[in-house]
Amino acid sequence: MRRILQFILWPLAAYAERVLLLYANTQALCTAAKVQFLNGSHAFGAQAANGTRTVTTKDVFKLALFLASASRGAADTVYDTTGELAGTGNYTQGGVTLTNATAPTNDGTTAHWTPSASASWTNLTSSGAFDAAVLYNDSATAKNEVSVHTFSSQSITAADFTLTMPTNNGTTGLIRIA
Repeated sequence: MRRILQFILWPLAAYAERVLLLYANTQALCTAAKVQFLNGSHAFGAQAANGTRTVTTKDVFKLALFLASASRGAADTVYDTTGELAGTGNYTQGGVTLTNATAPTNDGTTAHWTPSASASWTNLTSSGAFDAAVLYNDSATAKNEVSVHTFSSQSITAADFTLTMPTNNGTTGLIRIA
């Protein structure tokens, strides 16, 4: 059996009440990440020299799965394993490395970035029901957390599990800054 979910970071204001009622995890762009973006802490893409600095190497971003009983959300600052699926059943704590072949860009006034491939786990048996994926910067010394994405609760037994990435544009991109 193969399960595929599609998720995006919806504008939190429109759905916050519904999300808070359904999940312990709260979908959000982490507050600390917003400051880190302004400080240049995350390199989603390489860039040419801009007079200030040159970033020639993209950071490595990972996506980890979290139990429905966890409490992940906007207040998160760094990745940790609290509430993550246990490292059993073909799941490795720390999650999977995202394919990052798509450079950040913008549509009008909205900047956006989406991984260039889906995140997949083969023959996964989850250690419990899970409903969130945490995106974090594995290249950062502190493993800075970027965002939390929620979806309907899943329990998987010996099945492939795929999180299909949304279209990379200003309306549905995984990370959007308007």
